[in-house]
Amino acid sequence: MEIRDVPESWRVVASETPFRGKKTAVNTDDVVMPDGSVARRDYQVHPGSVCVLALDEEGRVLVLRQYRHPVRHKLWELPAGLLDVPGENPLHAAQRELYEEAHVKAGDWRVLVDLYATPGGSDEAIRVFLARDLAEADGERFAVAEEEADMEFARVPLPDLVRGVLSGELHNVGLVAGVLALAADPGLTALRPAEAPWPARPYES
Repeated sequence: MEIRDVPESWRVVASETPFRGKKTAVNTDDVVMPDGSVARRDYQVHPGSVCVLALDEEGRVLVLRQYRHPVRHKLWELPAGLLDVPGENPLHAAQRELYEEAHVKAGDWRVLVDLYATPGGSDEAIRVFLARDLAEADGERFAVAEEEADMEFARVPLPDLVRGVLSGELHNVGLVAGVLALAADPGLTALRPAEAPWPARPYES
């Protein structure tokens, strides 16, 4: 058996959208099960996200702490943001988020890991990039508001973040996945190019 995820879509006999918000929505689908029964599934419809693990020349990762209301926590996270435009190139979105949130640019970009955040309840797909060769971005800092106005920043050695993840002290899914993926491949031998295909969120180069 080949161990890899494969696309598959079971028949939907009814679908509605009982809630539509500014960026996301909730769908209710009636899905035909393998035994012929029909089950109702509610899930969040999400445009997708990008995260950036920005690694400096000293092996430190740029992280930020931000309040997340649904979980009532301030979480340490990687710079991240939504794919605001359908079909948007995720690399361009990641570069934008690194600039807007941290006022940093990077000379070297790779795909670190792709994941579905909570596939039992959302179709959100996340691509985590590795960014290296960091420098301060040109121009003025991006104006922040709401939760972002309260953000804190730090540069943390990768092993410290790994310990924080494994000890249950760090919980953000993009940070957890990115940190562990980088720790698993310190020589960067398995990483894909920055514009590698992403079937979960197809885009134009």
